[in-house]
Amino acid sequence: MIASLIIMSLAVWITAWILPGITIEPWYVAVIVAVVMGLINTLIKPVVKLLSLPITIITLGLFAFVINALMVLLCAWIVNGFEVTSFWWALLFSLVLSIVSWCISAVFGKK
Repeated sequence: MIASLIIMSLAVWITAWILPGITIEPWYVAVIVAVVMGLINTLIKPVVKLLSLPITIITLGLFAFVINALMVLLCAWIVNGFEVTSFWWALLFSLVLSIVSWCISAVFGKK
């Protein structure tokens, strides 16, 4: 649990450092973002995915990227100190965050 939080916080901070359209100030907001994103992905995202299933099927799964971006924008709306300048930066943030967290987990995760 703690290891997952540390990995996700580090991934959020690195991703925000890479992308100019994302701002995290001060540094500890990355931990808050990781917690809020975890709660959003656990509580809200499954409901949204279920309700949007028809359009996700029609778009051959591409609408899932839109859902991910909307969840990032929701997190930015909730957390002070985490700013996303546009929908497109939120979309790119969700994609890069997945890649960065996977890389960090591969290096420091369970073996």
